[in-house]
Amino acid sequence: MDLHSIGPLIPYLLLLLALAYLIFHLFLTARESPKTSIQTIDRLKTDRLKTEWYSREADEVIAQLRSNPNTGLSEEEARRRLAELGPNRIETAKKEQWYQIFLRQFADLLIWILMAAAAVSFAIGEIGDALTILAIVVLNGILGFVQEYKAEKAIEALQKMLSPVCRVLRDGKEKQIDASLLIPGDIVLLEIGDRVPADLRLIEAVNLKIDESALTGESASVAKTDKALLGTAPLAERFDMAWMGTSVTNGYARGIVVATGMETEFGRIAKLTSEVERSQTPLQKRLAVLGKKLGILSVAISVLVAVVGYLFGKDLLEMFLTGVSLAVAVVPEGLPAVVTITLALGVKAMVRQHALLRRLQAAESLGSANVICTDKTGTLTQNQMTVEKVWLFGGTVEATGSGYDPKGHFAEDGHKIDPKSRPDLLELLHAGLVCNHAALSREQKEWRITGEPTEASLIVAAYKAHLSSGHPETVSEFSFNSERKRMTIIVEEESGKVAYTKGAPEVLLDRAAWYLEGGERKPLDGAARTRFIEAYTNLAKKGLRTLALAKRTLPDEVKLDTDEVENNLTLLGIVGIIDPPRPEVPEAIRTAQRAGIKVVMITGDAPLTALAIAREVGLDVSRAITGSQLNEMEEYQVKEALRDGVIFARTTPENKLRIIKLLQSEGLITAMTGDGVNDAPALKRADIGIAMGLRGTDVAKGAADMILMDDNFASIINAVREGRRQYDNIKKFVTYLLSSNTGEVIAIFVNILLGGPLILLPVQILWMNLVTDGLTAVALGLEKAEKGIMERPPRAMNESILQIRGIAMILLLGGYIGGGTLWIFHHYLASGMAETQALMLAQTVAFTAIIILEKMNVFNYRSLHAPMPVIGFFSNPWLIGAWLMTIGAQAAAVYVPFLQDALHTVPLRLEDWILIFEVALPIFVVVELFKWFDWWVLKREERQNKRAEERSQ
Repeated sequence: MDLHSIGPLIPYLLLLLALAYLIFHLFLTARESPKTSIQTIDRLKTDRLKTEWYSREADEVIAQLRSNPNTGLSEEEARRRLAELGPNRIETAKKEQWYQIFLRQFADLLIWILMAAAAVSFAIGEIGDALTILAIVVLNGILGFVQEYKAEKAIEALQKMLSPVCRVLRDGKEKQIDASLLIPGDIVLLEIGDRVPADLRLIEAVNLKIDESALTGESASVAKTDKALLGTAPLAERFDMAWMGTSVTNGYARGIVVATGMETEFGRIAKLTSEVERSQTPLQKRLAVLGKKLGILSVAISVLVAVVGYLFGKDLLEMFLTGVSLAVAVVPEGLPAVVTITLALGVKAMVRQHALLRRLQAAESLGSANVICTDKTGTLTQNQMTVEKVWLFGGTVEATGSGYDPKGHFAEDGHKIDPKSRPDLLELLHAGLVCNHAALSREQKEWRITGEPTEASLIVAAYKAHLSSGHPETVSEFSFNSERKRMTIIVEEESGKVAYTKGAPEVLLDRAAWYLEGGERKPLDGAARTRFIEAYTNLAKKGLRTLALAKRTLPDEVKLDTDEVENNLTLLGIVGIIDPPRPEVPEAIRTAQRAGIKVVMITGDAPLTALAIAREVGLDVSRAITGSQLNEMEEYQVKEALRDGVIFARTTPENKLRIIKLLQSEGLITAMTGDGVNDAPALKRADIGIAMGLRGTDVAKGAADMILMDDNFASIINAVREGRRQYDNIKKFVTYLLSSNTGEVIAIFVNILLGGPLILLPVQILWMNLVTDGLTAVALGLEKAEKGIMERPPRAMNESILQIRGIAMILLLGGYIGGGTLWIFHHYLASGMAETQALMLAQTVAFTAIIILEKMNVFNYRSLHAPMPVIGFFSNPWLIGAWLMTIGAQAAAVYVPFLQDALHTVPLRLEDWILIFEVALPIFVVVELFKWFDWWVLKREERQNKRAEERSQ
């Protein structure tokens, strides 16, 4: 096949490739259309969609859903409704099939440039070159596929069902069924420790408290009631509802299912998440730009060289082949594979930092983050309520230790005290221990709680005073609810019946007549009341949750009802409770600030509590903005607030999404952490979404780019450091590969202008770009982080991979590589040997020389600033190994017979190798001397700055 016969086909070939790319792209981005039921949904479903269940009386709800509170639905009716309404499942984003994950690896412009080069090579009869290019493209795809597929499988192992089974009433009997079989009208039974399997309207609630943090972000458990609410109420204040995905922390209840699957509040936010577009990572954007530039450049150079060569009298077919060679030389064919391998190796490094990546590019994106928007509960804090202060009328006592581990002691004015010396303290701790339904146990060297976290903190505080956990006999109990705001347990003690009460300080104050000071019981006068009010007000200002405790020894004739018992109380004191910060978080915050990363807290918790934690961990904040305040603010006001330093409290999913969008509109690369379903839309929208692995919901994990396996903010900062290292190394090997390719282009182009024969064959260029360069580039990607990597600000969002210094290195070092190769090629052409023999030897020496020059050049890119002794010559053994392997591979290319045939080489003599290394050595020595000078100037400036600071002090 000659050039004239294939010429007319080339435009059609390129058109076919473009059409294939378009179809391929549409295939990957297509979304499955929503399915519609072929059945008509009857009045039952229509009513469910229109009803605000929390405002209806329980009997009315039961009647509307045609159920029975005592017998539940019949099995027959349950099957009919299930067939009509579908299973109780959250439809997360459609899971990608394995072949879609595989094909997505080829949705990259650089890959398509290579495929176009392969197609043209095949069309002109260079079958070997075409197969080589296709092999490297497929290898790149396999590497990316294996890593992403493994990550998805690891995530599946982490995920847990929301509620695999639940207890219901069917045909008058209590049954345990799969939660997916629930339908509206089912009567569900709940007890402590249960996960709520669907949205329920409560019809009976006893001491019920539910942890709704996964849905609302509120860290404190919410007391529930079965009484209907009047008027409208926000989600967090619908106290007669239990929401799918939340957890029962105290009490027991019965509820009627009013919504399942995607019609639940959980499902509503999951649907919102599926409507949010996932942003491209900064690396994807930069590589796409680089790919376009290289594509244009390769075509332009190929055409230019072909035209210039033809004008110089060269054969048209020879010039076309040379143009293809140059196109192959301009595009670093190994770059996609090297980037993929480097990122894949980075995944393992991230796992050591307790981070599981779902997308290969996620690490680099995290490394370029300007802002980290973080949740408070469990990320900055331990998610373990702890009694921090105990206010007594006889003086405030501090409790040391944190979390549920009962290690710690009590102190007064900074001095450790014996709890036995403070009878008032022991009395309060005993009250907290008795008026309690939580339990504390030790499992596998870790303390765990059962029940309400606030109650558990009282048990831990009592254990620190070595109080016994044995409970006296309970006579009666008056439960806590949102109206009473108090709880009382009556027990039988040696002195008779004693009532122990805990609750909101202002509520207990209204019912008290006495107070305990030291060990003496005194009448509650105006001065004591004022002291009590000031105490709980000051504790609340510090962000502590306040809980008052009281007692009353009951007379024998007292009637055991709330009005009689919960009066004439003796106030014992107030405990200040907080979810303490993780000990490693303040240092992580300081590291982030030194790295130029802004940390913004976005929480569902109360403003005062959020502010207290923010200041304790070192965030520079002036005020808290609530979700309702945010809704009233204009965009410019929110942007100004973000610049001033604020935190956001009582936020909704829409609030979080708005904050992320505003930060991104300012050109900031934004990371977002979250664990609840309410975080999922913002996680997906953020440049890097980080879900919590331990307590994160399935919806949050599915929306995230990265899963934090220990739920620790400090691990995010470690991952940022790793992400910056990866990007630095990607930048190093991109400039290294381009400097190599620049040398190849210069050698080929200038040789044509000089009228010489082909200096490098297309198959030799592929060998260089794919085999020898690839190995060393991958090893370059394993360089350790440079010193001060977390002392510099994040790079700009629009910053190119190639900057002035990098471009200068590419041109200068590429120029030396091309010039050295040209000199040695023409030196051997003029050796006086027979023309054919001289050409074969000259091409082999030039081929080997350009590889040795590139291998000497790789050491220049280990650091763009520091000289070799500073970073350590052997600090990256992988690079030394790769360097030796590539030199060995090139030796094989000139001595092994079948490689000689494939690469058109002849054996070299010892003196040939010596000359090659003499030409190659200066490229390393000169750059190293320049780095030494640069390093000396930098250190001198640092010393001068240090002396200036010392003089100013």
